[in-house]
Amino acid sequence: MPDQQTLIIHKFEILFNILNELKKFFSFEVKSINTLKNKEINKEKNFLIISGEKNSNITNQIYIKKYPIDIIKLVEIINISFLKKKFNQQNNINIGKYNINLNSRIMHRNNINLSLTEKEAKVIVFLKKSKKPASIIALQKKVWDHKSNLETHTVETHIYRLRKKIEKKFNDKKFIVSHKNGYKLNA
Repeated sequence: MPDQQTLIIHKFEILFNILNELKKFFSFEVKSINTLKNKEINKEKNFLIISGEKNSNITNQIYIKKYPIDIIKLVEIINISFLKKKFNQQNNINIGKYNINLNSRIMHRNNINLSLTEKEAKVIVFLKKSKKPASIIALQKKVWDHKSNLETHTVETHIYRLRKKIEKKFNDKKFIVSHKNGYKLNA
């Protein structure tokens, strides 16, 4: 399962045994480890680590310092942490050598950032999802919510300006390419 979420219990055998008994009620896998080896952890894409030891090298960590542990509250914290992680992953898209954060609408490559408008971000996302070149009419309907086939140059104007912004910031003239049937990302 590609999006399997894994809860890794570090040096906490009692907690692992408790959660392992309850795992049929969880939407995540439960594993136990005794050492924090980066190679072992990096195999897991969607993971959280629960530990009684605070480790500054691990970002996805729930540090337990208070006892006794309220299991219901702990499971709630785990679920919320997984939801936040999934939300953040869904809001970051990779397009070739670029990354776009849809929350902040920032496009970046090699520590260079470009702020996008809401429409620019929507255009890029729509073009990324399109398997074939997207027509002007499809962009009008899906990005601008136009209900009819209006004679307008809104799409062309936005694409032109977006291309110029990307060319100026990243020196990339071919991020969005024109085809006879519409526009496509070249990533």
